[in-house]
Amino acid sequence: MKSVRDIMTTDVACCTSDDTLYEAAVKMKERNVGSIPVCDNQQNLLGMVTDRDLVIRGYAGKHAGSTAIKKVMSDHMVSVTPETSVTEAGDLMADKQIRRLPIVENGKLVGIVSLGDLSLDQKSNEAAGHALEEISERPELH
Repeated sequence: MKSVRDIMTTDVACCTSDDTLYEAAVKMKERNVGSIPVCDNQQNLLGMVTDRDLVIRGYAGKHAGSTAIKKVMSDHMVSVTPETSVTEAGDLMADKQIRRLPIVENGKLVGIVSLGDLSLDQKSNEAAGHALEEISERPELH
């Protein structure tokens, strides 16, 4: 069975919890991504910040672009290890209603798997379809 190590993205841009909303938005634009993991200086995963967090919790909450990410980031993290199967990762993403799953080894961020990563891999396409179906059918969670 294939593991997430085989399909995860390892070149992941991170923010620190003291980076600003503006800095996170610039990184998202530069990388063309909708979320950025938040890590400390040793790459320990602290949380995630999404474009939606920036808009809803940040700017719509009347926070300036100079506000620290820690004010708007999600810190209730769901993550898996690199040895997790792609099927298990897809099921977890569906169950927890998440589109991006951080991959952590010994507390440190080593990669990330998105629904897109799952769908590009032939063996995990079914897991991605299931996860997307579950996420799409429960709008009350968004």
